[in-house]
Amino acid sequence: MSTKAGPLSHVRVLDLSRILAAPWAGQTLADLGADVIKVERPGSGDDTRGWGPPYLRDAQGQETRESAYYLTANRGKRSITLSLDKPEAQQIVRDLAMRSDIVLENYKAGTLARYGLDAESLRKLNPRLIYCSVTGFGQTGPRRDQPAYDFLIQAMGGLMSVTGERDGRPGGGPQKVGVPIVDLMTGMYAAVAVLAALARRNETGLGETIDIGMLDVQVAALSNQAMNYLISERVPARNGNAHPNIQPQDVYACADGDVILVVGNDGQFSKLCEVLGQEAWTQDERFALNAQRVRNISILAPLLRERLLTWKRETLIQALDTAGVPCGPINSVAEVFQDAQVLSRELLRKVPHPCGVDVPQVANPMRFGGAALSMPAAPPQLGAHSEAILAELGYNSADMAMLRAEKVI
Repeated sequence: MSTKAGPLSHVRVLDLSRILAAPWAGQTLADLGADVIKVERPGSGDDTRGWGPPYLRDAQGQETRESAYYLTANRGKRSITLSLDKPEAQQIVRDLAMRSDIVLENYKAGTLARYGLDAESLRKLNPRLIYCSVTGFGQTGPRRDQPAYDFLIQAMGGLMSVTGERDGRPGGGPQKVGVPIVDLMTGMYAAVAVLAALARRNETGLGETIDIGMLDVQVAALSNQAMNYLISERVPARNGNAHPNIQPQDVYACADGDVILVVGNDGQFSKLCEVLGQEAWTQDERFALNAQRVRNISILAPLLRERLLTWKRETLIQALDTAGVPCGPINSVAEVFQDAQVLSRELLRKVPHPCGVDVPQVANPMRFGGAALSMPAAPPQLGAHSEAILAELGYNSADMAMLRAEKVI
């Protein structure tokens, strides 16, 4: 088992997944200290290994097989290659499942049942096993057999209908979020679910079968926009950067650049008015309360834009920071990693990679008072731990040679 510090250092995870959603869950568990064994196809491995460029470069400047995309979601894991269509590989998975607490998989519904590696089969061998399936549409329903990707689910799940500039405006039309947000949220929901099942197992001694569907996750994540519709029966529309329920919240131009203004309550609006020298706005019945500002934002926004254009961006940000009004720049990704707060929180870490360089990693955002999480090992090279994992199962060098000759590993 893993000797890494962390709340899950006593837990072993068998990760049969690839791409992003379920691997993100596996990486989260690895960050928390779990021993995560990643099963990959011989030769090619996880699909995301080929999703480049960019690829990590070794100490000689040559491209490796590790794409930036793969490096996003696989740190802290051990990699073993197995051809799951071969009976010998299926038996190895069963042996690993017998020694594991959690299984993560994201095969199409029914695929692993053909190999006897489905939840029912493995939990007969290990009743304490927590088996989590992550698919596009879940294990039931008319779409259960269909594949899905983040982009598709963003569209089908309503996210793109409320993301982007309004129709008729420059750049108007549906937009996807700039990161694969459904994959990431699905991974987090999966991690939460298996940890809940783990806590329950402590009480009952029994494992659990978990069904996570990406479309389910996206529908749940419509959050306030879903409730706006369900309460009002008015279909939410794209509104650019403007918030549908709280105003003023939008992108505003200063004399030398744009800022984000995020006024969250009436008190903050009053302070904004003081900084701008527009105290009269707080007495205006059109703007005094948030509900009135939301209804009359088409009147308030031009007044704000006219006033803000007279300010230098940094001067405005400093003045509003002092007043307690949330305001800030629109950072590029490069600027994010130069931000003083991000640097202070040590969100950018580097860990040694077997190819002879340090690979950058974005740190897990969880912080525990009792014990700091150490950065796990770099994402593994394909099959890097096959022999060590097989040795733990009792295989000797002759056994491994035979498995290689028969293209099992």
